[in-house]
Amino acid sequence: MHLIIRRQQIKNMMLPLAMIGGAVFYKWMGYLTFLSPYLIFIMLLITYCKLDFRDFKPKRFHLVLLTVQMFLSATVYFLLLPLSHKVAEGVFICVFIPTATAAPVITSMLGGSISFVATYSLLCNALVAVIGPFVLAEIGDAGEISFLQSAALIGSKVFPLLILPLIVAMALRYIFPKVHSVIKDHQQISFYMWAVSLFIIVGSCVSFTINHWIPSEVWSIVALIAGALVVCLLQFVIGRRIGSRNGDAVSGGQSLGQKNTVLAVWMAMAYMNPIASVAPAAYIAWQNIVNSFQLVAHSKKTR
Repeated sequence: MHLIIRRQQIKNMMLPLAMIGGAVFYKWMGYLTFLSPYLIFIMLLITYCKLDFRDFKPKRFHLVLLTVQMFLSATVYFLLLPLSHKVAEGVFICVFIPTATAAPVITSMLGGSISFVATYSLLCNALVAVIGPFVLAEIGDAGEISFLQSAALIGSKVFPLLILPLIVAMALRYIFPKVHSVIKDHQQISFYMWAVSLFIIVGSCVSFTINHWIPSEVWSIVALIAGALVVCLLQFVIGRRIGSRNGDAVSGGQSLGQKNTVLAVWMAMAYMNPIASVAPAAYIAWQNIVNSFQLVAHSKKTR
């Protein structure tokens, strides 16, 4: 009994320690960032092995969240535009970007619906790939990239990581059922892989912010970091409230709040003032702090 409690205490400390470690050792993250896509791929594969593919279908709940996300992103942009164009751009992209590819992993750990969040992630990424080039070319500072080039780049950065683990999980289920069963029964591995990912992600975030720090832009940078925090909390809260009305607060919160921040940083660098990319970089830290608190709270509750 004491051993179980001890193990649980260590588990509760892993995510905060991973974030602190990433911030402390940020100078060495350049050697580890290449691991992130592989870690996400494996975590998604493990999570998708738990998925019932018959539930993998769009619902009215998905459309409600998509509508809220697009409306909220436009509202944030126009509210901040009179204050600063670059701040408006940076905070806007934190809302407009699609759901993170790793969102189903965290949703699974929190006891939400993997199939719902995976479906929403596919729908949201597809929507952003289609309308993103138009919207970003209109509000951004760089319009040299054509629609087809932009849509292809967005798709290439998102869909392989989303779809390939799903295909592999389906193949294992029907071709190698014993292997599929073993993976399905060891879902806890995802948690430890997420701790490693968190170490790399937070370290990369700190490194990015320091490398892009410009003394003359200090107030804009502070506003972008603060704005990212506000919209991060807002999206998790709104998503959970909408989700609770549909019987799944966890899935609603993760769908709306957990973002594909790597794609967001690329979009900001490609279309906007480079300073605007500080907001999605800061969002990386904020959303993972929120997720860490949720995981610890869920662990205590289930224990």
